[in-house]
Order: sequence, then structure tokens, then C-alpha cells
Amino acid sequence: MSGQSADTQQEAERLRNYLEPTVASHDLHLEEVEVRATADQRTVHVVVDRREGTEGVDLDSLAEVSRSLSEAMDADPGDRGAAYDLEVSSFGVGRPLTEPRHWRRNVGRLVKVNLIGEENIAGRLVEATEDGIVVVPDLPVKKGMKPKQGAPLALGFDRVRRGTVDVDFTRPEEPDAHTPQIDHEEEEA
Repeated sequence: MSGQSADTQQEAERLRNYLEPTVASHDLHLEEVEVRATADQRTVHVVVDRREGTEGVDLDSLAEVSRSLSEAMDADPGDRGAAYDLEVSSFGVGRPLTEPRHWRRNVGRLVKVNLIGEENIAGRLVEATEDGIVVVPDLPVKKGMKPKQGAPLALGFDRVRRGTVDVDFTRPEEPDAHTPQIDHEEEEA
């Protein structure tokens, strides 16, 4: 909401409070409401996310919540009558990790952690609680060498400015549980 005027920030906060129950009725979480206004038109951008323990936000879910939000906006008693365009989306891979639930959802993934007053780190997120995270940092290696991991590092959220998920192109080293195992013992005739 950084580029918004005071009026559009107030409108965004009012709409956030008004639209939150509608989003929650779809078992989604309302992440953000942004209002951009011109003289005769406003754009209301709503970002939703899945709740913890549920699957991701698919296109059908976005379409359903978009219809419900449009109906709610049309019936908004606090509306000043200005026309609006409604945009509904969900965050992609590059979304910032700013809330404990964002971190919990990404345990096991590679992350970049922006620390307050310290050097940033990258590594595998192995734990996330209400108070902080544990990351196994990647150690610097020569180009072309396999990355090495350091000792797990516990970071309280008071030290973390934000984080992002880093796209991971590596394959897991564990065998696939769905691969059938071949029994090499000979059968007795």
C-alpha cells in the first residue's frame, strides 16, 4: 500500500474489514486490500491465500471468491458510489514471508532470509513456530561444487525483516516411496 494516498489507505482498511468475512466464508485468508483511484474510477485489488492445513488457491477457488467479493462490493453500505474494477489474486512464489503462518507453510523449502542489521542468509527452512524459524544455511562453495549446509541456525522473528521462498531445482536424495522395490532373492524350485 506504499503508493496510496491517505484516503485510499483508509478506504483499503475499511474494505479489508468489510470483505474479510466474505473471504473467510471460502476458507481463505484475506492477505491484502489495495485501492488505486483516479478521478472517476477505482481499482480494488484483493489478495487471498489459503488457510493453514488446506490446499493452495486454485483458479476455481479464485473465481468463486471473486464472484462473492463482487456481490459484497455491490451491496457495500459504505460505498460512495464510485465505479470500481475488482482484481482478485493470490501470491506466487515470490511473495514475501512476513507472518509465522507463511513460514510454517514453507517448512522444507529453500528460503532467503533478510535479517535486521545482519548479513542475509539462504538455506533450508526446517522449523517455524510462532516465535521464530530454524534454517540450515547454505555455506559458500566454489562454482560447480555441490552446496554444503552449515549447522541449524535459530532466528527469532525479532531478527527477521522478511523472507522469500527460493526456487529449488534439486531432486530429493531420498528414494521415491512410490518406486517398487525389487526382491533379488532366488525362489526355490
